[in-house]
Amino acid sequence: MCGICGELRLDGTPPELGLLNKMLAAIARRGPDHSGSYSDGPLALGHRRLSVIDLSEHANQPMVDPQLSLAMVFNGAIYNYPELRKELQGMGYQFFSHGDSEVILKAFHAWGEQCVTRLQGMFAFAIWDMQKKELFLSRDRLGIKPLYFSQNDHVFRFASNTQALLCSRDTDVSIDPVALHNQLTLHAVIPAPRTLLQGISKLEPGTSMRINLKGQVSKQRYWQLTAQRPVQTYSETEWIERIHDALRVAVRRRMDIADVPVGVLLSGGLDSSLLVALLAEAGVSELRTFSIGFDDIGSEAGSEFEFSDLVANHYGTRHQKYHIPNSTVLPRLPEAVDCMAEPMVGQDAVAFYLLSEQVSKEVRVVQSGQGADELFAGYFWYPEMEAESGSYLERFGKHYFDRSHREFIESVSRQYQGADHTSELVADHLGSAGADEFLDQVLRFDVSTLIVDDPVKRVDNMTMAWGLEARVPFLDHELVELAMQLPPQLKLKSGGKHPLKEIARSILPRRVIDRPKGYFPMPALKYVQGEFLDFMRDILNSQASRERGLFKRPYLDKLLASPEAHFTQLRGSKLWHSALLELWLQRNVDGRKLF
Repeated sequence: MCGICGELRLDGTPPELGLLNKMLAAIARRGPDHSGSYSDGPLALGHRRLSVIDLSEHANQPMVDPQLSLAMVFNGAIYNYPELRKELQGMGYQFFSHGDSEVILKAFHAWGEQCVTRLQGMFAFAIWDMQKKELFLSRDRLGIKPLYFSQNDHVFRFASNTQALLCSRDTDVSIDPVALHNQLTLHAVIPAPRTLLQGISKLEPGTSMRINLKGQVSKQRYWQLTAQRPVQTYSETEWIERIHDALRVAVRRRMDIADVPVGVLLSGGLDSSLLVALLAEAGVSELRTFSIGFDDIGSEAGSEFEFSDLVANHYGTRHQKYHIPNSTVLPRLPEAVDCMAEPMVGQDAVAFYLLSEQVSKEVRVVQSGQGADELFAGYFWYPEMEAESGSYLERFGKHYFDRSHREFIESVSRQYQGADHTSELVADHLGSAGADEFLDQVLRFDVSTLIVDDPVKRVDNMTMAWGLEARVPFLDHELVELAMQLPPQLKLKSGGKHPLKEIARSILPRRVIDRPKGYFPMPALKYVQGEFLDFMRDILNSQASRERGLFKRPYLDKLLASPEAHFTQLRGSKLWHSALLELWLQRNVDGRKLF
């Protein structure tokens, strides 16, 4: 796991190496172990390394293979690289390192851009072909690893975060009205290729792209998720056995492929608890587990320690838990926002940030439970959508949209108003081919698009801020493909996630299974009061906020006057959503370090 960046000049001038150094500094926290750069004519590549596989200097990057005329920067982990390495050796390729990075280089030479279809894991990488003078970039199927880019007539740049691209003064930082509509309506999800800023894009999951010196770009979608019943029918027991087997493989795969210890972020909920159980079932000993908790607010619990302790004691893990008082959280909030590649409103972002700070002192790799709720219909809104009448869009929007289009118009300045862009986007996704039923459409949209830019991105950003690699077994693409074949009714049983609950019944304490959903909660960002309210009021009343004029003042005044009266359908604070967006712009756009 690492940070990558690069620049390809399209105007015949050499790369700006001073700018590359600034970009490297902007991704430095993702890779504390080594910094490297490489240039070749119009191209410059930068890399910050977190050593996880092949800890030797032979695996440092940028990785250059003069014999193949290729150079590469790579972020991620390829779990089937030993098998691919053997196959490539059988084809005559010789290796100078022992990790997964070089396997990608050889695979690209052997199989061209189709090499990505053979990779199992999470990845974002760029390969420079010295002979063709072309840059090839690719992102993993589920978008677990980020890949941002910007382009104008003179230059193409890419990086693991937007902060690196904001190091240049020629990046267009004006707000994209379509993306803003997504941000405020779709729970801060702005699907690729857009970002909030006009001048920065992100590569779509499951997609590769080429760019040449003329600035000509070609994209290829190499993976497409479907949600359809297979030809062969299975009983409920057979489905659950198949899921159990696939989950065992996914969890074990992410434990075995590492040359450093691997822990688990244990929230106390079913998903992370199941990871612990499956690792114990696989015979892993001395397992490290980590939990975090915050102060309660009213009846809202700030920790899940009761349940994480239960799982840790049941399996005898080396468990560490951290309690963070609200008085400590608030001063650290701006730090977390500085590490967000895009504005993220999930209240557990700061939890993951503070937890990762502590965990990174103990291990370099952790497994985390993201994706299980979306794969197996674990959230409360899925059965509500299923029972709803109307069009697919109406059924979805009524239970998911943070704001109606009317409220969006009420909240933002005239220059950002326009069509109902989010409804158009959602209707297009929910109406596309490749899914049998309404809930199949919803879950596929969630897994392939929504979670990419919500919990998955959030966990990547917050863990990598401390040089900690997070692996997500539930998003193993083979498990995802299998889970998407299950009938929705099977997933909705038992209050949701029925297959996982049935798997867990023989290996987890019942109290962990039959309980409300657990997570890393942060009540102070939901029920906004006291110093947190003062903090958000100062942000939204600041001179920067007023000059930007993003929000209409009457709308902000309404939220500030009664913050606990304005929640989204998913029970998020609209005040926090607004304040977070403005704070992100102030700290990452207004305060950017120009070249």
